[in-house]
Amino acid sequence: MTNKITELFKIKYPIIQGGMIWCSGWELAAAVSQAGGLGLIGAGSMYPDILREHIQKTKKAIDKPFGVNLPLLYPQVEEHIQVILDEQVPIVFTSAGNPKKYTAFLKSKGIIVVHVIANSKFALKCVEAGVDAVVAEGFEAGGHNGYEESTTLTLIPTLRPIIDIPLIAAGGIGSGRAMLAAIALGADGVQIGSRFVTSTESSAHVNFKLKVLDAKDGDTKLTLKELVPVRLLKNDFAEQVDNAYKTKATKKELENLLGHGRAKKGMFLGELEEGELEIGQVSSSIYEILPAGEIIREIVKDYREAKEELLKL
Repeated sequence: MTNKITELFKIKYPIIQGGMIWCSGWELAAAVSQAGGLGLIGAGSMYPDILREHIQKTKKAIDKPFGVNLPLLYPQVEEHIQVILDEQVPIVFTSAGNPKKYTAFLKSKGIIVVHVIANSKFALKCVEAGVDAVVAEGFEAGGHNGYEESTTLTLIPTLRPIIDIPLIAAGGIGSGRAMLAAIALGADGVQIGSRFVTSTESSAHVNFKLKVLDAKDGDTKLTLKELVPVRLLKNDFAEQVDNAYKTKATKKELENLLGHGRAKKGMFLGELEEGELEIGQVSSSIYEILPAGEIIREIVKDYREAKEELLKL
């Protein structure tokens, strides 16, 4: 499966594991990279010293490429960047901010830089900033999302004609068939988050993993656009958010309702009703907890079988 993405990252398969807060520690990143994909450590839920620890453990566990996902809105982002430089991390995925802010600096240090976007305007800004690749994240995705609500099915073919750098599809992808569909639309690879939340190596709490397995279609909702758009699994907290909208809550009131540590409470500590449970629409088609390496193998097998079926048409 050699293409622009495998060549850029020096990996076997064009499959990137999303760097999700509270779910993407060193064990998951190492397992995905070991299996031939690209594992990412999710720095958004880590203090700088914790990020350093996770990077060092990843380097000890594997001798394959891996990266760090760096949300640019994180208050200690510059300390994170220093850790990344100190530890000689080869690949950085930036998100939630202007790609021009750090791209040139990171690339001057020999780092491959990828930026996550959700519309054509920011895709073009990424090209201007000189990023090495773009992740185009559709409305279906879990966690923090775009304002436009463009689906992956529409976003990828919109972007493909206007950018010539490698394009990675994200949002609603949890199988080899979905991966094949994304590549057919013009993507060079895929980024998968939700499917890896329920991997054995994910640092998500087992309560959250089991809640994801129980999810049905329609059990997630994109909300809190006044703050940062986020797709949540329905629970008591999500209902409180809905009720706040019904009473026309102000932005400040929504901030107070969200409070601090709500995502950690739900995804990492397993408090399923009062916590924030970030997951994508693809959760309705996830049925079991598996090792990350087995998930990779299943995706590749499914991709190849689907491709063979299409070739027979």
